[in-house]
Amino acid sequence: MKTTTTTSARRAWRRLEPIHGMIYFVPEASRRYTELGLTGMSGYFTSRSAPFGRASADLVIATFYNFCPALVRRSLRDAWAAVTPEQILDARYQAAAEALNRAAIHELPELNQTLTLARRAAESACEHPQGRPLFAAHATLPWPDDPLLQLWHAQTLLREFRGDGHVATLLAEGVTGLEALILHAATGTVPTPFLKISRAWPEEEWVAAEDGLRDRDLVAGDTLTTEGKALRQHIEDRTDILAMPAYEALGEEGCERLAELARPFGRRVVDAGLLNIS
Repeated sequence: MKTTTTTSARRAWRRLEPIHGMIYFVPEASRRYTELGLTGMSGYFTSRSAPFGRASADLVIATFYNFCPALVRRSLRDAWAAVTPEQILDARYQAAAEALNRAAIHELPELNQTLTLARRAAESACEHPQGRPLFAAHATLPWPDDPLLQLWHAQTLLREFRGDGHVATLLAEGVTGLEALILHAATGTVPTPFLKISRAWPEEEWVAAEDGLRDRDLVAGDTLTTEGKALRQHIEDRTDILAMPAYEALGEEGCERLAELARPFGRRVVDAGLLNIS
């Protein structure tokens, strides 16, 4: 029986995550979405929710979790009149291929080995869709023919699998989407202005949520308290545990190998500027 630890599984996910995460920042994506008549955040919300079909604002608010509802409603108000789910999904895959080719990911000799392990983990995740709506929707999409896009699709599945588990953990701990953003910002790993702009919560709601977290002794000033750090660690640890059904199929050795193979992939994404925040 294969065994693995959350540490090795998390490392495998984290090192390969840039392969998926770049789609939210690259100009190829915004250009493709604009060509379809989408503006602002409409391309993001439609492209990520398109596996549901013509996803309602309420469904996106529920599954994306930490975006201001007003932003979601405004972004989706006319979006599905401009595009079909099939059109925006095609645009997303084309943008992913263009960006990853720009970073010369296809030239890495480890592509096939990395794809084999990542796809095995993703297919294992597909055996456990219960309670993971955003992941389950993505799991219905066909695998692309291009190995490079297969790798992107595999990591997309693994990211949404983990993400649904993360949302479940936040709910269980009574942490709202806005509070999760503030706790994240308090770690210092993501700039607060970026989270405020991209999630679009009104300043008064952000401040009120901060005050609530201070009352609960989770933040002091702009940083986490001892209790806040403990809660954040618990949430991350629990998220790691809930992601294990995907990575247990690889075992410890497979996870360590995937983490090793993934390193140059993440480095190329970063070096090519695919994660730059414009």
